[in-house]
Amino acid sequence: MKWFGRKGAAGTPRPPLARAWIGLGWIGASDWPQSYEVQLKAAVLANPVAQRAMRLVSEAAGSAALVATSDETEDALATLRLIQRRAAGQNVIETLASHILLHGNAYVQISHDPDGKPANLYALRPDRVSIEGDAQGWPIAYRYRADESEVRYASEDAAGRTAIIHLKALNPADDHYGLGCLGAAAGAVAIHNAATSWNKALLDNAARPSGALVYEPKDGSVLSSDQFDRLKAELEASFQGRGNAGRPMLLEGGLHWQSMSLSPADMDFVELKAAAARDIALAFGVPPVLIGLPGDGTYSNYREANKALWRQTVLPLADKILGGLAQGLRGFVPGLLLSVDLNKLPALVEDRMMLWDRVASAEFLSTDEKRAMLGLGLETQAS
Repeated sequence: MKWFGRKGAAGTPRPPLARAWIGLGWIGASDWPQSYEVQLKAAVLANPVAQRAMRLVSEAAGSAALVATSDETEDALATLRLIQRRAAGQNVIETLASHILLHGNAYVQISHDPDGKPANLYALRPDRVSIEGDAQGWPIAYRYRADESEVRYASEDAAGRTAIIHLKALNPADDHYGLGCLGAAAGAVAIHNAATSWNKALLDNAARPSGALVYEPKDGSVLSSDQFDRLKAELEASFQGRGNAGRPMLLEGGLHWQSMSLSPADMDFVELKAAAARDIALAFGVPPVLIGLPGDGTYSNYREANKALWRQTVLPLADKILGGLAQGLRGFVPGLLLSVDLNKLPALVEDRMMLWDRVASAEFLSTDEKRAMLGLGLETQAS
């Protein structure tokens, strides 16, 4: 029996794949929006914390300097130019990073020139793409739907080269589709938005219920319905809203003003919003100090948080994207490898200097070994 090699692999059938859905059960997920479109509107379009967290990660990934190697130096240079080209106004890496963060999936269409070489890379909106599987569930095509139009893209062209590159975040409950951050952040986003709306309502009412008009006639009578409605309408027209703040009130006989206010604990939505904002930042992998949350705002904390953002979030995401692009383009560019140039990241310059010092002082290493440890082989770079 052959355990390794093409024949052995060909003799082993692929396991069937199927879509799955994991319910959230007892945590009450039905209270939060479930569809991607609604979650996107509530978070990125309406919530400043989620939008800033997404931009921090995606723009950082899109701004990183890249390194490419391949069997032919000219092919590597051409690939870097291809990735850096803004097709339809897109920064490909930034767009793919935002798609993976939000939706969990990113799709890249490779367009070709007359010679059959890649001409442009287009990032397709993931919410418009569905996967078409074969009899066992393995992807054979991708369907892109926009309004009433639908286009089918085969996963490979006639020559067996990749036509659509599918990048996805890990989803333990689904064979085909990745898991984005919006679902995990939906509860925190809803709480943060609700607290904002509540504070807006308090601001419209002078940040507190102003008080109550108390009717206490000596004969014990009460206001009629017409008198109550007229008094309520006069209060709304003359004394409610920021334009009428501070206006003096003239009261008739039997009426007196009793001031009222909420307790500080009832009005303290600052901590509630801060806690929700921290949960949103956690879902996107962003240290809270980088989005302006109070409590950690010193220079040293900010510097360390910026390093953590790159080490724990941006670089793993960029490695996922670049690895997928390199694998998809390898049919056109043999031996292609893509990576981030760590020597050109300002956030990690101190760490790189320490590494350079340690490697330079290692006298038992040859020059070639030192260059290999520092990643300074025969590479093609783009800043």
